[in-house]
Amino acid sequence: MSDADNSEKAKVHRSGSELDADLQRELEEALGGMSVEDMLEAETPTRGGGKRAAGKQGMDGQDLRKGTVIAVQGEDIFVSLGGPVEGWITVSQFEDEDVPAVGDVIEVAVERYDPSEGLLILTRKGAVQAATWENLQEGLIVEGRVTGHNKGGLEMDLKGIRAFMPISQVERFGVDDLSPYVGQVLRCTVTEVKRGEKNVVLSRRDLLDAEAEASKEKMFETLKEGQVLPGVVRSIMPYGAFVDIGGVDGLVHVRDMSYARVEDPHSAVTEGQKVNVMILKIDREEKKISLGLKQVMPDPWVGAEGRWAPGTVVAGRVVRLMDFGVFVELDKGVDGLIPVSELTFERRVGHPSEVVNVGDVVKVRVMKVDLPAKRISLSLKRTGDDPWTGASVRWPKDSIIEGVVTRLADFGAFVELTGGVEGLVHISELTDKHVRTVADAVQVGKMVQAKVLSVDEEGRRIGLSIKQAAVAGLPPTVGAAEEAAPAAAARKRKTPLKGGLEGGGGPMFKLPGQ
Repeated sequence: MSDADNSEKAKVHRSGSELDADLQRELEEALGGMSVEDMLEAETPTRGGGKRAAGKQGMDGQDLRKGTVIAVQGEDIFVSLGGPVEGWITVSQFEDEDVPAVGDVIEVAVERYDPSEGLLILTRKGAVQAATWENLQEGLIVEGRVTGHNKGGLEMDLKGIRAFMPISQVERFGVDDLSPYVGQVLRCTVTEVKRGEKNVVLSRRDLLDAEAEASKEKMFETLKEGQVLPGVVRSIMPYGAFVDIGGVDGLVHVRDMSYARVEDPHSAVTEGQKVNVMILKIDREEKKISLGLKQVMPDPWVGAEGRWAPGTVVAGRVVRLMDFGVFVELDKGVDGLIPVSELTFERRVGHPSEVVNVGDVVKVRVMKVDLPAKRISLSLKRTGDDPWTGASVRWPKDSIIEGVVTRLADFGAFVELTGGVEGLVHISELTDKHVRTVADAVQVGKMVQAKVLSVDEEGRRIGLSIKQAAVAGLPPTVGAAEEAAPAAAARKRKTPLKGGLEGGGGPMFKLPGQ
């Protein structure tokens, strides 16, 4: 401090407190061999003539006392603590509040005594203090400039005192890149002092946590559902990510991270990432906030009816297989469903894995778009030629066809005419003989001939008859006739011939005269 500054401060001090030289000497004599702490611990007379007890304990072990502002000059504020006890504090310690005026009562703590000025050096609760080896102690709030960094954290300078801040203490969340901090002045607390080793450890996170807790209640009063706020991803869990939105943490559930399906939250966000989020729900009693990340992104379903109009053929990637069908990603956040019945004309499909695999890129035809429900129906089999087209011409009514039995049902047998086209032979049209089950007449894999009874191209149905094909004079059903012959012979042997003859032998009785 320059001589001019000392002179000016002395003038302000004298005019503000109206002390003369005798009173100044009285203050120095009153101190005598007592330390500042001893003097303040004792009860001292106030300007009102009463007694003032020792101050209450404040943040970081500071003793807090109330004082009255007696003068303000530039960056200096002079405070009376009662009787001859006066101190000095800087305007910079009121950075977040209005600078007090003469007559205001403020709460301060004593940092030390300056004998050259005859004043106590004061500080505010939690205010930044100039760091010296004499006053450095755990909990002291200081300001330091970042001079460099290494893998473990930040290298700091406290106006000549070297210090270190571990990387875990830089922010409330994880930090990967420390280079942007170089050159910045950071407000932090002293967490460890080893004077012999000239080692000082600092933490910025402690202050950030304290500030966040102090502002949490106030934040909850101002937050509203639907607000969009900036935030920082603090931590990632299997079910979502916690985001700090200015002193308050909210949860972005995995379903609200993206319009696309998110299997692992790490694929959507990273710790320390700055994001914009929307407040979806506030539980003020439980102090919980639900946030949405995808809600501030463009909705890929907007205009979907134009991009994927029914009838168009588009490409997509298979993302999931279910028993009932296949989900195909048409765009990020937009999936369509191919029902299992729309996979192929070639055969009946038991499971989609018989036709496609996850990761396959396929061409599909858009069948239907339900925008309010955000659903798109797709077809894989309708992207090529439809084997049912022209079925009534290829297999006209009353024509005789050949086909393979593909499956049996209680009510009849299905016969494949060509890939993707099956006709039904009702159980009543299998044979002119009485049968208990369909399997008594035909078996899967057997080639048969049948007469076309009806063709419904639109309904994709063809009615067939095996027995009417036989009546038309064609050979009997292949396979069925072979198996029916031995049974017929057996029945013939067991049934007596009409007229009383058995087995072609002689008459059963003699006529008269024989």
